[in-house]
Amino acid sequence: MSNAYPRKLQLHIDGEWIDGGNRAVHEVVNPATGQPISDLPKATTADLDRALDAANRAFPLWRDTPVGERAAILHKAADLMRERAPEIGRLMTAEQGKPLAQAIGEVTASASHFDIMAEEAKRCYGRVLVRPAGQNSFVKYQPVGPVAAFSPWNFPVFTPVRKLAPAIAAGCSIILKPAEETPASPVEMIRCLLDAGLPSGVVQVVFGDPAEVSSHLIASPVIRKISFTGSVPVGKHLMKLAAEGMKRTTMELGGHAPVLVFDDCDLEKTLDLVVTGKFRNAGQVCVSPTRFYVQSGIYDRFEKAFTERAAKVAVGDGFADGIDMGPLANPRRPSAVGDMINDARGKGAEVMLGGNRQDKDGFFFDPTVLSHVPLDADIMNDEPFGPVAVMRPFDTLDEAIDQANRLPLGLAAYAFTESLRTANMVGDKIEAGMVAINNLTVSPGDAPFGGVKESGHGSEDGPDGLKAYMVTKAIHQA
Repeated sequence: MSNAYPRKLQLHIDGEWIDGGNRAVHEVVNPATGQPISDLPKATTADLDRALDAANRAFPLWRDTPVGERAAILHKAADLMRERAPEIGRLMTAEQGKPLAQAIGEVTASASHFDIMAEEAKRCYGRVLVRPAGQNSFVKYQPVGPVAAFSPWNFPVFTPVRKLAPAIAAGCSIILKPAEETPASPVEMIRCLLDAGLPSGVVQVVFGDPAEVSSHLIASPVIRKISFTGSVPVGKHLMKLAAEGMKRTTMELGGHAPVLVFDDCDLEKTLDLVVTGKFRNAGQVCVSPTRFYVQSGIYDRFEKAFTERAAKVAVGDGFADGIDMGPLANPRRPSAVGDMINDARGKGAEVMLGGNRQDKDGFFFDPTVLSHVPLDADIMNDEPFGPVAVMRPFDTLDEAIDQANRLPLGLAAYAFTESLRTANMVGDKIEAGMVAINNLTVSPGDAPFGGVKESGHGSEDGPDGLKAYMVTKAIHQA
């Protein structure tokens, strides 16, 4: 595989790589330049039907493949991903914009998910129930069936692997639709699976108009399970489509992560972690630390030191040396983020740093810090999905927890304190699927990843993520 971005991209259906031909195309753009770099073919209705047929035919064969053989293919794919990480990372930086080191790191982290699920599949035990002599009752787990999976552009490899790895490990076939903005890096991940020996038809990769592709796939009786990562409105729409066929869903939707910074925290360590975390991937992270609630006794110190550190974040082309933050991923994001900042400024927020789109080619935006942001500002209620930290002071633990829980979202939350009692209270009281205390790690791969309230339902990763692709069956013998 060449480091050069492919001028022509392909679909993968029923074991065949398919060129554009007469199909409509989506123009892939480099966000660091704003210039087109490739054409991506959009699947036709006939392509989608062919993908459904292939997944339907492959499912019983893959379901009956011994788990050890499935695991061996996943392990081999993980090895290939690690070998090819520099090249896949270059594709990701070209199409998504994140710094190259972060892109390569995403690929290697994604590879570990294949390894984890390969082993989890071997440990997916059923159970035998206690019955009188001569009778047997037991519980077993079986793959749910063909899956339709939809993933976004912010983590072009890491998010799809969370769907591919458990589906394949469980014995399901899967049709994956990655984001049209970032197609090449997930396609190369699929190539690793195929080169590792994954049989034809187990995985298909399609692109196209998101609404058309999702409605067509979800409506098909072939599909038994839907997995989606993306916005709350789109997730709700897909759930309505899935309800027509009573299809299982895993929904990893939006977040707006609160960060509770207590006055007894290790301030320097906290700052080092949260500033790096906030501007990772230009804040385009569903679990990005965003709403900073800082205890009044240290608020001024925290605000000043955070701003000083944020001012040192190096912004530029992800291929350049020494870059901490690349561009936003598409032309929609700078204006959306800018509108939220202007709304907050108009309602009384203080702009401590940044606040503007950078005056150069591409979709670059300043690292931004807003202080004393009023609760009625849009950015305090809607996820900015950009390089913006918003801050407010608090006085008491109860006040901090109330503020953290005030939104209908609940994906990730963070807290920094040296008090065991405070840490325990935060862990118990925060309404979020994941809570990290004195760190920012919420997706280690062997732990469940998912939200509560409007941030979705179901879990990815670990044994919970594997079970999401299986059905529970009770068998009673007399």
